[in-house]
Amino acid sequence: MTNTALLRPATFGVDAVVDELVEIRRGMAALQAREAAVLARAVEVVRAQEDVPGPSGVRDVPLRSMAAQLGAALRVSDRTVQRQLSDAVVLTERFPGTWAALAAGEVSGAHVRVIVEAGLPIDDHEARAVFEEAALQVARRETPGRLRPAVRVLAARLHPVPLAERHAVAARGRCVLVRDLDDGMAELIATLPAHLAYGIRDRLDQYARRVIDARGDVESAGALLDEPVLQDTRRIDEVRADVFVDLLLTGHATPEVSNASIPETEAIIAHVQITVPALTALGADTTPAELTGHAPIDTATALRLAGTASGWDRVLTHPVTGSVLAVDRYRPSDQLKRALRVRDEHCRFPGCRIPTRRCDIDHTTAREHDGPTELTNLAHLCRRHHTLKHHSAWRVRQTPDGVLHWTSPTGRHYPDRPARTLTFVPDPDPGLTTDAGLSTDRARDPGAGASDVPF
Repeated sequence: MTNTALLRPATFGVDAVVDELVEIRRGMAALQAREAAVLARAVEVVRAQEDVPGPSGVRDVPLRSMAAQLGAALRVSDRTVQRQLSDAVVLTERFPGTWAALAAGEVSGAHVRVIVEAGLPIDDHEARAVFEEAALQVARRETPGRLRPAVRVLAARLHPVPLAERHAVAARGRCVLVRDLDDGMAELIATLPAHLAYGIRDRLDQYARRVIDARGDVESAGALLDEPVLQDTRRIDEVRADVFVDLLLTGHATPEVSNASIPETEAIIAHVQITVPALTALGADTTPAELTGHAPIDTATALRLAGTASGWDRVLTHPVTGSVLAVDRYRPSDQLKRALRVRDEHCRFPGCRIPTRRCDIDHTTAREHDGPTELTNLAHLCRRHHTLKHHSAWRVRQTPDGVLHWTSPTGRHYPDRPARTLTFVPDPDPGLTTDAGLSTDRARDPGAGASDVPF
């Protein structure tokens, strides 16, 4: 009784703090929308002045002058203000729905930047409006980090120019640059196709974790031989950077350079996960493939990667909501884990993006409370949020569509939807196909006609 009484004021205090912060952020969003409107109005004044005839070389002087006046008053660089003027016009004229959502405090400035960045390449007004509406539905319930890959997929699906053509043009811009930094440092920047960049990062991460895991073995060996061992105190980012240098300059990450004896690292290969719609794989559709959790990739690259894979997962999705209904293979092994990995993609706590390979599979309703070991009672949680679930007042329940309904200690509700349902664009005729290229009847009955599907 005493403990409960002591906890109540703290709980109410947290509730009040959360309410106040939410209200502050809503007010900040409204002010940002108001600022954008004022900046856009300033551009309207400039446009009226630009209509006055004059030499072509000085026609942008009114814009420069306006930027200089605002910059001087705000103690900001006029170049910065000129960029803000441009951004304000883009937001208010090309993304009016997003601007209205910002003014209402429904989304933040960070959400707005993600939506505008992804949707700006869509030149067609009607297609951009469809993109904006779908993107805002996701933005109202997700963090900017989770929004980014979702809207990239949406933009790729709605862009009038096929992804393969855009990728071919973009790939010609691949390059490696060096930028000088202070204190004798420099940045090595490589612009690459996304699947290669993430594959490189994954391989570096695997090497780095093996090096760190081996520290204990090296120290134990030194203790047995009664020999001093140099302590490896590098952070994982430092190890990744060192492995990167070793691989490029010597062709492999040697045990000597890594300060650890890890011969098995020579066999490490990179891992990327892609999702290819069935009809796209068959050449009957142009829906882009997806580098899971990141961005769309061109079909040719996706099929080349799929052709070298040791196995394919067939994903059955709901024709309306996009929810994953089932995952299977010709030779099933750990089928439930594969289904969870495909459905979740990352930790299922609101806002978390830790990939599933670094997460625990958790029973939503615990085993000791008769929670079943099945798809609708399992979800990936990173160690941080797995611990939070079991050792705090946070509570969660799962519905059959895979949505996790989180409740905070103060009673607030935060639904977390599976990643694939965030970007699902239903077919105009649900009877034609699902997102995975299977018929609606087959989606209702996953066992029907399974042998007719190539994977």
